[in-house]
Amino acid sequence: MLLSELLKDWPCTILQGSIRRTIDGITESSKRVKKDYVFVAKKGVVSDGTTFIEEAISNGAKTLVIDRDNIDLTSIPVEVTVVLIPDSSLFISYGSAKFSDNPAEELLIIGVTGTNGKTTVSHFIGQLLKELGHKTAVIGTTGLYIDGKLTETIQNSMTTIPAEQFHPILRRCMEQQVTHIVLEASSIGLSTNRLAHCPLTVGVFLNIGMDHYAEHGGRQRYIDAKKLLIPLADQLVINEDDETCRVIGEGLSEPPIYFSRRHINGKQQPKVLLPNLGHHNEMNARAAIGALMALGYSLRAIKPHLHALRLPTGRLEKYEEAGVEVYVDYAHTPDALQAVLEALSESTKRLITVFGCGGERDREKRPQMGAVAAHYSSHVILTSDNPRTEEPSQIIVDILSGMVGFATPVEVFIDRHQAIRYAVTQAQPGEIILIAGKGHEQIQQIENQKMHFCDMEEVKKSFSYRNAKK
Repeated sequence: MLLSELLKDWPCTILQGSIRRTIDGITESSKRVKKDYVFVAKKGVVSDGTTFIEEAISNGAKTLVIDRDNIDLTSIPVEVTVVLIPDSSLFISYGSAKFSDNPAEELLIIGVTGTNGKTTVSHFIGQLLKELGHKTAVIGTTGLYIDGKLTETIQNSMTTIPAEQFHPILRRCMEQQVTHIVLEASSIGLSTNRLAHCPLTVGVFLNIGMDHYAEHGGRQRYIDAKKLLIPLADQLVINEDDETCRVIGEGLSEPPIYFSRRHINGKQQPKVLLPNLGHHNEMNARAAIGALMALGYSLRAIKPHLHALRLPTGRLEKYEEAGVEVYVDYAHTPDALQAVLEALSESTKRLITVFGCGGERDREKRPQMGAVAAHYSSHVILTSDNPRTEEPSQIIVDILSGMVGFATPVEVFIDRHQAIRYAVTQAQPGEIILIAGKGHEQIQQIENQKMHFCDMEEVKKSFSYRNAKK
């Protein structure tokens, strides 16, 4: 593509160089720059892209795009074109879509947002669409799935991937005859314009709980970020039981499709759709049904396919040995942890909960999660999640502050490996263990180091250790 073609529909000022040059790619990462790439020097939360201009040029960038006019042009070679635009995050979205020939405009796309349940609902929608004969891709936290099969993993397990990777994935999906895309739309992804040039046929609002407040600067900004899904979608599906979502629906010019524990799109639906998987997964199934109805399918056409619904990896993922049931789940917010514990505590079995909270994230949710765990569990084992640069023991102290007044026994193992092993070796036949917080994740971040860590792998190793001790 010619640079002039990329820029012709976008407001810009050429500060230096020519736009009559061929470009071979566009990126906001200097490390991904190749020969004749456009480097968008975006200002991020942690670092500023302008500090990587020299590296980008060294790697082959022949065009720089910036949204600040205080750059020193004397340090940039004259053969490098420099373009000034109003908003770099919007431009990387626009440019990535255009460079891939706007694949989103040729696909039917469903975007799912919410504090909890995005991955499960996305996979449920994908499974129903496959059952109905559509070749479908699901893109989100756990990777890229085409017709239920994992075909690509997502770098750093990003819920909503950057636009420069997203649009090429859409193009590759089209080349494989995919017609329907289901994607997770995170608040971070929406607020950073990763989906700004991705028109949606359907947008789904699941719930608004406590998560990412610190990253957005407060609860209202978090809600405002979620609401950025609205102008992207032709039709909206909204959880009427969630007060914040219901208010969002009431403010729409066009009525959405509502789902709740009582009905789907105004039709009574009293029967449990997914027995034994908890109320929250019944609601997830209802959200998926609502999305299919937004696509024009009747409840009668959808119902015969509900038997095909399966939870994705790391969502109430079960392993059983020696009469002990172990569940690994991604629950990392108070609402999500409560939903999972409510589902598991419906049995009369003794319930052991192993969990921690992530570092550098919403501290106010830690005591709430502690209280939830103490209320529903027979025994709680506190440990590390991804402490990042925070002191793990301080995170645990924050969790413990919410457990005051409960008689539930609590033990602490800062090392997650030790916590899981202890839970497995101490559990008796007939008991249930929930290991919450990381789910599908394959890494643990301690300080600035990322190490391989998989909860389910640790569970199986712990049973081997338990058996060897006998």
